[in-house]
Amino acid sequence: MKMVSRALMGATALCAISGMALADGHATTITIATVNNGDMIRMQGYTDQFTEDTGISVEWVTLEENVLRQRVTTDITTNGGQFDIMTIGMYETPIWGANGWLVPLDGLSEEYNVDDILPAMAGGLSHDGTLYAAPFYGESSMVMYRTDLMEAAGLEMPDAPTWEFIAEAAAAMTDRENDVNGICLRGKPGWGEGGAFITAMSNSFGARWFDEDWNAQFDTEEWANTLNFYNDMMQASGPAGFATNGFTENLNLFNQGLCGMWIDATVAASFVTNPDDSEYADSVGFALAPDNGLGRRSNWLWAWALAIPAGTQQEEAAMTFLEWATSTDYIEMVAANEGWANVPPGARISLYENPDYQAVPFAQMTLDSILSADPNNPTVDPVPYVGVQFAAIPEFAGIATEVSQEFSAAYAGQQTIEEALATAQAITNEAMEAAGYR
Repeated sequence: MKMVSRALMGATALCAISGMALADGHATTITIATVNNGDMIRMQGYTDQFTEDTGISVEWVTLEENVLRQRVTTDITTNGGQFDIMTIGMYETPIWGANGWLVPLDGLSEEYNVDDILPAMAGGLSHDGTLYAAPFYGESSMVMYRTDLMEAAGLEMPDAPTWEFIAEAAAAMTDRENDVNGICLRGKPGWGEGGAFITAMSNSFGARWFDEDWNAQFDTEEWANTLNFYNDMMQASGPAGFATNGFTENLNLFNQGLCGMWIDATVAASFVTNPDDSEYADSVGFALAPDNGLGRRSNWLWAWALAIPAGTQQEEAAMTFLEWATSTDYIEMVAANEGWANVPPGARISLYENPDYQAVPFAQMTLDSILSADPNNPTVDPVPYVGVQFAAIPEFAGIATEVSQEFSAAYAGQQTIEEALATAQAITNEAMEAAGYR
């Protein structure tokens, strides 16, 4: 490391305040389950210094997104006690907080400045006004595109494009002879992978998961339009095997110069503009996620956040790490070592008020995308649920995982779009009736 930040000094102070220096000399160790995203991997690189300053050792369990969700859900619902900190998101946090499965974060230090968390993030990570997870980074989704390929196609990306323009640009940028795909989008099964993308996209087509009486809506024209548009565009301009591509696969394709456009998490902006990761880093532009003129864009709202399961035996040590990793001082440490473009985005008000960060080319578009997502009014027609790319009910993850598998099978040509939607309708209504919603 090039420097020791005030974040680590703050963690040391917390450790001293809480009296965690162990008289018997035994080291305190916490186990953290996290996703294999770039910002989380970067955080692991700083934890040796955290351990040196606090005496708290950290063991990491780093997992692919779908696997992480399965592991932490199983552990929390069975009180397994494998983890002292879990990386979870806006879907799980309020549900698990309401169930008493998470430690409430109502004792954060004054230095931590909880009021500095962006309201969209704090709201999505709370239940009944109590914060249950601290955002490591927050995100929406947006268009990332190759400016050189767009120019070569004779097109100019609007700040707020329509899906019609995206399909036109994708076709124009596709160059099969040179293995350049006009567009890369998630098709991978999983409620938080391809399921999240197609749900956010469907909002802009006027679709919704449920009507106000919790009846499934997959038998509607709006859902048929969503899936047919997506599939037609990807078959014409997407990569081979797109039905199994998620965030990581598409990031790799984009950084290898094999995608003209990629619509995905705003957090990816720092990776696609990093010259260490991509030779096209200087040729990337950004735009809001597309719409269809119906009043809803196809961007989501999410935070990867740190939460402490109620069954941990290391609550004080876990809280020390949580404060350190999600603090403004941690952000400043990363900025000093790796530049402002590489700090965890989307969580702190003060970050977007900082002139150094305002100079980052994707900072304003990220903030605009986050602010334009409305989880309380995610769809054109009214719905009984909260959430943009998910419905915040306990049953959703299981239902949406099955539905996303049907959609991916259709993308892969194993069934028709009509068959996938019919099965999704049946799966969803059956599960909702069994759960007592209907």
